[in-house]
Amino acid sequence: MTDNEKQTDATSIELLSFRVGGQDYSVDIMSVREIRGSARATSLPHAPFFVKGVINLRGTVLPIIDLAARLGLQTGEDTERNVIIVVDLGGRTAGLMVDAVSDILAIPSEEMQPPPDLAADDARTFVSALTIVDGRMIRILDLEAVMPPQGEEVA
Repeated sequence: MTDNEKQTDATSIELLSFRVGGQDYSVDIMSVREIRGSARATSLPHAPFFVKGVINLRGTVLPIIDLAARLGLQTGEDTERNVIIVVDLGGRTAGLMVDAVSDILAIPSEEMQPPPDLAADDARTFVSALTIVDGRMIRILDLEAVMPPQGEEVA
């Protein structure tokens, strides 16, 4: 590996890209534990509207977040083709239900742009950055904002 390649590797980030609500999103690959096929979630009373329920993942109760509902996107019917991306954020683990996983991308950090500041003061912003890959706008999710607040955990 040349010095230039080493320098490029140090300034790029690997992302797992996926589709949800007809749009392209991604998360840092370092937060992804595994990718699973769809599983039937057991609903819980008084859970936040975007939590489909919980599943048993090798003895661990895992909350499943309907990412389309969480992001305020059009939600389709649950199908066998839905995919669950199991993410871990500082010891908090959850499954993100998405339409399909697309690719693993290595994006140079200088190609990432901050999202425009269009949200109202009290609105949460779920996108930490934007980038363009093959003519498609990819939104990079802020997992900290997507995960339920510490007090709202369902499991």
